[in-house]
Amino acid sequence: MARITSLGEAIKSAIHDGDTIALEGFTHLIPHAAGHEIIRQGRKNLTLIRMTPDLVYDQLIGMGCVAKLVFSWGGNPGVGSLHRLRDAVENGWPHKLELEEHSHAAMANAYEAGAAGLPCAIFRGYIGGDLPKVNSRIKRVTCPFTGEELAAVPAQRPDVAVIHAQRADRAGNVMIEGVLGVQKEAVLASRRSVVTVEEVVDELPERSLNAVALPHWTVGYIAEVPGGAFPSYAQGYYPRTNSFYKEWDAISRERDSFLYWMKENVLAKGPEIFAQQVR
Repeated sequence: MARITSLGEAIKSAIHDGDTIALEGFTHLIPHAAGHEIIRQGRKNLTLIRMTPDLVYDQLIGMGCVAKLVFSWGGNPGVGSLHRLRDAVENGWPHKLELEEHSHAAMANAYEAGAAGLPCAIFRGYIGGDLPKVNSRIKRVTCPFTGEELAAVPAQRPDVAVIHAQRADRAGNVMIEGVLGVQKEAVLASRRSVVTVEEVVDELPERSLNAVALPHWTVGYIAEVPGGAFPSYAQGYYPRTNSFYKEWDAISRERDSFLYWMKENVLAKGPEIFAQQVR
């Protein structure tokens, strides 16, 4: 049953050291404010799952929160590498990072399997690819009906899903509109969830054709954080801030400049800063 609370209380209650966490969003509604709160609260030894880890995962990795990354693509979209991710993999700074790499299809199917309560996902894939050579969790199974050989990966069942959405009503129902990634599946697959929203309203509007509603009994904690997806975008509220993605390349390239930026813009500030950035 959804509980509407502050972001700090939501993260404190839902996320613990050593948890497996999925902060999901596909180009859109990426939960940056929630990621910053995880950093401020000093969570450690986390396993992070995401189809497309970008800036917020770079920040979590660089601040030493992460022990393992399960993913299918990682980078600064439209710009280049994630320098803190690369530093962790290549040089073990701030500490060694374990990687588990999959394809997009495998990640999407694994989330769906988790949402359905299944132990694994079975799909057509990984034919002729090299990922099975470096990922022992990718298996082959034979269909008992057709004899076809298929790919199998474990279901994704995170301890916590963290997403951002446009609205929640006071009963705790959440509406997501626009580009939909695997936010719904991540929430349904997880034991606990934190949803940040642009606003809490008395009643959700009529659902558009490209929208999904999460009923209150599927959601754990809701926190109103206007601008909480910055620098990604929230359809109907603010556009993507492309300039920040370019700036991040320079900020994150060196350890000292990264740590200075994080101290000034994350550790020393709270979630209220996000509303100021999208005005």
